[in-house]
Amino acid sequence: MQRLRGLIELTRPGNALTSGLLTAIGAVVAGTAPTPGLLVDTGPPVRAAAAVLATMLAVGAGNAINDYFDREIDAINQPRRPIPRGAVTPRETLAFAATQFVVAVGLALVLPPLAVAIAVVNLVALVAYTKLFKGLPGVGNAVVGCLGGSTFLFGGAAVGGALRPVAVLAVLAALATFSREVIKDVEDVAGDREEGLNTLPIAVGERRALQIAMAALLVGVAGSPLPYLLADFGVAYLVAVAVPDAVMVTAGYWGFSDPTRSQAWLKYGQLLAAGAFIVGRFA
Repeated sequence: MQRLRGLIELTRPGNALTSGLLTAIGAVVAGTAPTPGLLVDTGPPVRAAAAVLATMLAVGAGNAINDYFDREIDAINQPRRPIPRGAVTPRETLAFAATQFVVAVGLALVLPPLAVAIAVVNLVALVAYTKLFKGLPGVGNAVVGCLGGSTFLFGGAAVGGALRPVAVLAVLAALATFSREVIKDVEDVAGDREEGLNTLPIAVGERRALQIAMAALLVGVAGSPLPYLLADFGVAYLVAVAVPDAVMVTAGYWGFSDPTRSQAWLKYGQLLAAGAFIVGRFA
């Protein structure tokens, strides 16, 4: 039971479920349309379900891979994670991640070519993130931001339909995720410095890193009216998106004094923003 619990924890089930939900929201916001390039069209609902499951498995696998490579850092920053506390071994972690990746790829193969392309790029980025990108100042944060934003785009591409509002949502989500990841790096400075990583707060200083995070967040908030200005959505969307905009700006400000609180509220703001896009889709 301890091993099973450890394997489940490796996936960060909350993050995996949230990513699946964001993929579903991308599918809903895009709507449906005839989708060329499929040998067998299983229909938008089945393709949306396959995209959601593939996303959850890929995120779970990526988190497990991250824990495998970060096991020495986690012994300092996160000693209660499964590998440092001995619930699972590094070898078991790799096998578990590989199994999830294989199933995710199999599910993605029933999707349109654009969705498959997004899935392939994301899977490569997930595997390469810790070894190649995480220790590069700002680059690792940008990669995670792009992965977070692409969940919406993946869902929209899976079902066809209008990708322009989904693309806007993806960019806004990427900027908010980038900000959250920078704030998280500020919180993890001690362990990252001990491991020799050159994250953004270590490279430019914690306050400057927080200023960069806030700037990215403000760009995202400033771009949030675009679906209304481009006539994709109506006034109801504009009203709905004002709430998450306020939540995320406030959360960004909190990052200067309480990074943990800031990260939590940025997640809430992103979910509220996704809800605003659903309002815009149906209002």
